[in-house]
Order: sequence, then structure tokens, then C-alpha cells
Amino acid sequence: MRRARVTVDHRPPDRAPIRVKRGDVVTLGERDTDWPDFIWTTLAQGLGGWIPLNVFDLDADTSASATAREDYDTRELAADAGQLITVEREHAGWWWAFDAQGRSGWIPARSIELIEEHQETRP
Repeated sequence: MRRARVTVDHRPPDRAPIRVKRGDVVTLGERDTDWPDFIWTTLAQGLGGWIPLNVFDLDADTSASATAREDYDTRELAADAGQLITVEREHAGWWWAFDAQGRSGWIPARSIELIEEHQETRP
């Protein structure tokens, strides 16, 4: 894991996060214009959210249907500029991150600055 400093406040959208599990069949909608690697994904229960397209295998019979190749959670981490966080893995321009209180979620790579090991960790 690596440390990072938040450079721009990040607030999650005002909708409940969704989760897909490997093997779940979903319906795909339009691609995000700001994040083109993401596609609007609707679960069988009707809930929707943005998920990277490479999480899915497109079903041959219809381009609107896909099967999840891996688990994915759309939860985002709220963070303030200047805050120090720990990042675990990057996916489609977003980092899975943890704050000092143990909360976790995705944060955009463009909202953080990775801290090199030799770099001083000033608040």
C-alpha cells in the first residue's frame, strides 16, 4: 500500500453504492463522458451505478447484457484537500483508498498526489 495526499476535495454522489459479484448478470447502458472507461450498470434489482467496462464479459446474444468477471463495489471515499490517505490499488483512473478512521472507497487519481517513500509527509 502507498500513501497519498488529497489535492482536491472529493464527495461521493448522492446515490447508494452498488456491488456486483463475479458471475452476476447486469444490464449495461451508456458510457460516462467524463470517465470513458466507465459504463452505467443496472443490477437485476434495478439499482444502478458507474462501473469500469473491463469488469464485464459482454454476453454474445446482446450487447446490453454482461456478466461480471470480478467483484466490484462502487463505494467512494469522501476526502478533503490536504488529507492523508492510504491507497491500495488503481482501476480505471481511480484508487481504492482508506482514511485514518478506517473508511474505504474509491477516489479519483486526479484528486490525489502519491507520496514517494522518501518524500516528507507534511499535513
